[in-house]
Amino acid sequence: MRHGWLAMALALTSLLPASVAAQGASSGDAHRLGKVDFPTSCAPAAQPHFTRGVALLHSFWLDAAIKEFTEAAQIDPTCAIAGWGVAMAWMGNPLAGPPSARGLKDGAAAVEKAKTMGAKTQRERDWIAAIEHIYKDADKVDQRTRALAYEKAMGELSARYPDDREAAIFYALALNMTLNPADKTYANQLKAAAILEKVFAEQPQHPGVAHYLIHSYDFPPIAAKGLNAAQRYASIAPAAPHAQHMPSHIFTRAGLWQESIDSNRASARAAQEALRDNTTGLRSYEALHAYDYMMYAYLQLARDREARALMEDVLTTRKLNVDHFAGAFALAAIPARYTLERGRWTEAAALTPTPADLGWDRFP
Repeated sequence: MRHGWLAMALALTSLLPASVAAQGASSGDAHRLGKVDFPTSCAPAAQPHFTRGVALLHSFWLDAAIKEFTEAAQIDPTCAIAGWGVAMAWMGNPLAGPPSARGLKDGAAAVEKAKTMGAKTQRERDWIAAIEHIYKDADKVDQRTRALAYEKAMGELSARYPDDREAAIFYALALNMTLNPADKTYANQLKAAAILEKVFAEQPQHPGVAHYLIHSYDFPPIAAKGLNAAQRYASIAPAAPHAQHMPSHIFTRAGLWQESIDSNRASARAAQEALRDNTTGLRSYEALHAYDYMMYAYLQLARDREARALMEDVLTTRKLNVDHFAGAFALAAIPARYTLERGRWTEAAALTPTPADLGWDRFP
């Protein structure tokens, strides 16, 4: 049993798809990811790795999370709930689209392995059963139907275990996964926010609560409600590049341009440093995503000189650390914003995708 789980987990770590692509956190980051409390029946020596894996999940640092769940299972081969964590990570960013084909395959394998191992408590079996909805019959059932089933299961899990704050938090995330973009009452988002605000009052250093509050309020008419979470998330999880960037979603909606610049500069720096690679022209897709937000903010402040310098720096990119949509989008959007926002139509008409050999056909 032990070798079967480890072989599967190590294979998952080596085959991470684009949606699970952030560079791994170092052991020195252990206390810089926020505070999470997710008790399990795993051995005491395995629990810290599991808890840290959940903290990493909450900041979408997904490959590092898989490594922590793998370590928990190595220490305690009966720690079946670690398979839930691996399956959660294989969803990728659940608010950015469905899992990749590989994510569906290997996430399903993680669920099956967890079920085979057999969790020692009903609560842990319920967690594993909930995430299974994302993967079960993925070849026959569309993503939204599966996501709605997952949302329902997480709602039931949260109701069944009212003292389990992690159940409430992940239920709120599920509500954001299934929001209706055409619903201008923001019903799902505000329901999620109400859950999260309650937990935030109890756990002010929780990374997932701050993160998901930002997503819940990430719409211009309600963005002001997210300022508290936006102003706090980066300091709650300073080691996570995503925690540095996410506040700028609210800052942008609220027109706080300098705050957005500062937030994204920190995010880009953290993302590039995490590469631990000085190869000329290699760029983190997360850094590029941050630069795109910076470009927009510079232009709103009419800081054209800094905007141009940023664009010229970005155009030295020769390769992404991962072929990820967010990186490709930024490479296309940054020069487009610079020309269009300034009304330079002739320059805009002459734009060509750079670098030319990125493989743009993969990012329509």
